Amino acid sequence: MAMIMRRGRWGFVIAVLLATVASALFAPWVAPHDPTVQDLLGKLQPPAWVDGGSLEHPLGTDGLGRDILSRIMYGSRVSLLVGTVAVGIGALVGVSLGLLAGYFGRWVDGLIMRIADIQLSFPFILLALAIIGVLGASLRNLVLVLGLASWMFYARMVRAEVLSLKEREYVTAAKAIGAASPRVIVRHVLPNVAHIVVVIATLEVARMILMESALSFLGLGVQPPTPSWGGMLNDSQLYMATAWWLTAFPGLAIVFTVLAVNLLGDVLRDVLDPRL
Repeated sequence: MAMIMRRGRWGFVIAVLLATVASALFAPWVAPHDPTVQDLLGKLQPPAWVDGGSLEHPLGTDGLGRDILSRIMYGSRVSLLVGTVAVGIGALVGVSLGLLAGYFGRWVDGLIMRIADIQLSFPFILLALAIIGVLGASLRNLVLVLGLASWMFYARMVRAEVLSLKEREYVTAAKAIGAASPRVIVRHVLPNVAHIVVVIATLEVARMILMESALSFLGLGVQPPTPSWGGMLNDSQLYMATAWWLTAFPGLAIVFTVLAVNLLGDVLRDVLDPRL
C-alpha cells in the first residue's frame, strides 16, 4: 500500500509539473487564442461541457471575452518565472549570510541574525505594500520583493547547520594546514549544507507562487494585460455567483501546482537528508 501511494504521489507530481512547465514554455504555440484579445460578444461563455459552451473555448471566457485556457497557460509563465527567480535571489542572499554567520560567529552572527529577526517581525504583506508602493507595481519589483522577503529562512537554517559543521574533523584539519576561510567555506562547508538548501528552495518555490498570486490578486503584482493566476482571480470577483469557471480554473491551477511542488520538496527531503 505504501509503495502504491508513493508511486501515485510521484505520478501526480510529474504530471502536474510537466503540464505546468510545458504550458509555460510552449504557450505561444499551443494556446488556442491570444490571452489579451477581447471579444465582448463572446464574454462569459461557460466551459465546453456545459450548456452554452463551445469547443472553441474549452474552459470558457471571462468578462471581456478572453479565453480562460489561454490565460491560464500564459499565467503559468509568470508563476514559474517569479517563483524560480525569487527563490534564486533569496537563496543566494540567505545562504551567503548564513554561511558567514555560522562560520565566523560573534558579532557577524549577531548582526546578521538581528537583521533577520527585525525583518521577520514585519508582516510580509505590509512589507510588500511599502516596497511596491515606493518602487511601483511591476514584474521586476515583484520578483525583487519576494526574493528579499525569503532570505531569512535560508540564513537561519544554514547558520544552524554550519555551527555544527565547523567543529568537524575535516574542517579543523583544513584550518590546520593553513586553508583560508573562503576556501574552507566553499570547499568543505557549503557542499554539506547543499541538501538543506535544495529542500528549502523547492518548498519556497511553492510559497513564492502563492505569494505572487496573492499580490497579483491585490493589484500589487503583474499588471494587466499580462495574464497571471492571481490577476485572473481578481478579475473574477464580480462574477463569482454567475460564472464559477472564472474562479475555479485559475484556483485549481494554483492549488495543483503548489501541491505538486510541496510533494516534490517532501520527496527530496526524504532522499537528501541522511537522517531520514
